[in-house]
Amino acid sequence: MFVFILRRLFQASLVLLTVGFIAFMLFQYVGDPVLNMLGQDATQEQKERLRADLGLDQPFPVQFAAFVGNAVQGDFGLSLRQGRKVSELIAERFPATLELSLLAAFIALAVGIPMGVYAALKRGNFWSQMVMGFSLLGVSLPTFLIGILLILVFAVMLKWLPSFGRGEVLDLGWWTTGLLTLDGWKHLILPAVTLSIFQLTLIMRLVRSEMLEVLRTDYIKFARARGLPQRAVYFGHALKNTLVPVITITGSAAGEHQRGRTLT
Repeated sequence: MFVFILRRLFQASLVLLTVGFIAFMLFQYVGDPVLNMLGQDATQEQKERLRADLGLDQPFPVQFAAFVGNAVQGDFGLSLRQGRKVSELIAERFPATLELSLLAAFIALAVGIPMGVYAALKRGNFWSQMVMGFSLLGVSLPTFLIGILLILVFAVMLKWLPSFGRGEVLDLGWWTTGLLTLDGWKHLILPAVTLSIFQLTLIMRLVRSEMLEVLRTDYIKFARARGLPQRAVYFGHALKNTLVPVITITGSAAGEHQRGRTLT
């Protein structure tokens, strides 16, 4: 087990280094950050001084090695757009990111699992087909488009919910939370629902397919032969084995959303 964990950690480190190298290389071709920070009116001397301070006058391998070395120590450098340390920006946004990710995952599980079970048990039913149609729509539409549509309807047209910001938050020492205020919840609903729709539809389709597969297994047939009620067969035996891949998918999706929201 210990060797397996070490192997996984080594593989994850290689993946991170590869992705970091590619991203670092691509950012060499997105414009001059010094020019973006100082503006068009900066003198050549000011540009060269800032480039030297940021280490941008060094060759690419030296820059990347310095970045990796600092990142291992928790120093992710300076934000070239905001002029602040990246670690400070991540720390500021982490509470909101974590709340948003957890709430989106909760909505996806609380709605996706029952809908998936219903679609599996009522296969061919009109409402079951409607559920599957909704799932296909949710999987197909990009998240940013869903967010724009929800803002248009609930923030612009109906004016029920705010379209941006975090709202009122409470300071709990070094942690800030919007879950303890009504205004915080209003600001959290739209982005949480937006992020949850893709996870929700993915979970729903996965639960349905896994449920149909489990219901065809021998131990389910044996449970029915013993005379167990349908509720016990469905929810006591079939659903329990259906949820194993669902938990894996939900954890992975929540991690991706959290990384994406933290970086933005």
